[in-house]
Parts: sequence; C-alpha cells; structure tokens
Amino acid sequence: VFLHRVTHVDDVKMGVEHSLLRTLEGAHIVRPKLLARFIPLIIAPSPKGIPMLIKFTLNGDPVEAHLKSGDRLLADVLREDFQLTGAKLGCGIGACGICTVIVNGEPTPACLQLAAMCDGADIRTIEGLATPEGLHPVQQAFVKQTALQCGICIPGHVMQACSLLDKNPNPSEAEIKASVDSVYCRCTGYHRIFAAYKEAISATQKNTQVKA
Repeated sequence: VFLHRVTHVDDVKMGVEHSLLRTLEGAHIVRPKLLARFIPLIIAPSPKGIPMLIKFTLNGDPVEAHLKSGDRLLADVLREDFQLTGAKLGCGIGACGICTVIVNGEPTPACLQLAAMCDGADIRTIEGLATPEGLHPVQQAFVKQTALQCGICIPGHVMQACSLLDKNPNPSEAEIKASVDSVYCRCTGYHRIFAAYKEAISATQKNTQVKA
C-alpha cells in the first residue's frame, strides 16, 4: 500500500479531497488492487506557504522540482515542468492506464501519483527508453507489429510492457494478457498489441543469447 504524505494541508486540502472523490466515485471501473495501492492517504501538516522541493531520478538523470502545491500530480509535473508529454492524460482516476510510467520499478498511473511522494524515487517515462543506438526493444516491437492506431494509449502500453519484461523476460500468456488489459485501447482489439509483446520477448531473448 502506498502511504501518501502531503505537505501544506491548508493549500492542498481541496485538491486532495477532489482527487480522492474522483477516484472513489470511479471505483466501480478502477481495478481494486490498483485502488488499494493509493489508500490510505496520510496527510502530514507543514507550515502554510512553504514550497516543497523534491529530488528524484528521471530517465537516469538527477532532477529536482519545486512544488508550489503539495497536491500536484506526477502527470502534471512531468508534462508541465519537464515537457515530457508521453504520459497522456485520460480518465484521471487510474482506470485507463494511458498515463503509466515506471516508479521504482512499478508501473504507476501518473494521474494518481502525488509528485510529493516521488522525492528520492527513480522514474522512467517513454522518453527515456530509446538510446543513441536506437529504439528500445519494446518500442521496436510495437513498430514492427504496427501495434498502434491513434497512438494515445501506446506510451502506457509500452511502459506497462517494459515493466513486465523487466521483472519477467519470459512471461506466460496469462501474464501478457493481464498486462495488456491494464491499459485501455479504444481503436483496436488488442491483437497487435499482444503480438508486440511476443515480438519484444523474442527480441529480448535473442539479444540475451548474442551477449552470452
């Protein structure tokens, strides 16, 4: 369970309550396990008006962000402060998965994650996957399998796939289906996305054999 601690309560109380209300009102479509990760919310008071400085690792680089409000969400900080717009804004209640980023190795909906709780965290976004040598194997797999249409959900799918394969380079079909299901796609029937996972697994295994 994530224990969220927010500073300057007087400034953020309404925002936090609004965020929680949106989450709870949409709980009928939010996966229970996902919802449980963000409850309970612990509010720790601090002097009003004192800005918060957080430091964390973003795509391998040490960065810092000045938060004027403790209720700012990670999605907003990434998009507005760092101009990393790969994490798209969708449902706002952690249901659709298109804002998925990886926080300390775990796929995380950036629309629910309080930026204040990312102090000291390691965060990866889709912008940090490619290298000067080329695309990440998962990105290459999505391109090869043309696993996209409008593209809005693809960053979330790619990050979800990366998280799964980082933990288990050879997942079962059930694990792949569960991972694919965690990010909504309104354009397609997920067949090509599933194929992209399989392509990425095959490419990763080949790369491992070559290095060995």
